[in-house]
Amino acid sequence: MCIIQICIGLNSSCTYGSMKVLHMRNAPRVQGRVPASRSTSTRSVGHMPRLDTIQMVEKAIKGDKVFSSKNQLWRSLPKAMQYPTLLTILDYLERSNKIIVEKDGSIVWTFVDSQAARKSLKDSTPI
Repeated sequence: MCIIQICIGLNSSCTYGSMKVLHMRNAPRVQGRVPASRSTSTRSVGHMPRLDTIQMVEKAIKGDKVFSSKNQLWRSLPKAMQYPTLLTILDYLERSNKIIVEKDGSIVWTFVDSQAARKSLKDSTPI
């Protein structure tokens, strides 16, 4: 049996978003924060990457075109970042069809972003 007090407003004795376990059979008293549930389609992350971080990873992959592993890409980045953040960025880039992560783990840049490609698309006739 467990009795949990969840503090919702600022009028109570605990801070907003926290909980207190008042009584739990065969367990010590516990106080802690209610975890925020932010999750992507594949994994839960504590925060979302900033735009400049995503652009840094895009620039690194676009410059070398191919990386043999995620770890090799992670170590080649000019600025340090947490590995789960890199995995979130790679998921986003793969969903937006900018990269392909092959079965052997290699990462390939596939997005075409040049003026010649834009001109060719503009001049093409729709079907």
